[in-house]
Amino acid sequence: MAGRGPQSFKKRQKEQARKEQQQEKIAKRLERKRQGPSDPDEEDEPNPLDQIDKSMLPDLIEAGNSE
Repeated sequence: MAGRGPQSFKKRQKEQARKEQQQEKIAKRLERKRQGPSDPDEEDEPNPLDQIDKSMLPDLIEAGNSE
C-alpha cells in the first residue's frame, strides 16, 4: 500500500466495511427466506390501521391539514 495517503487508506477501509455489511445483510436475508415464517401465528396479527373507523378518516385528514 505504498504511496497511499492516510485519506485513501481511510476511504478504502470504509468501503471494505460497507461491502462486508452489505454481504452480511444479503446472507441474513437469504437465511430468513430459507427458514420461512418463524411462527405461523405471526402473519395473522391484526394490522392496527385496519381497526380505524373508515367513516372518521376524512375528519382525521382534515384535522391533520389544519395544523
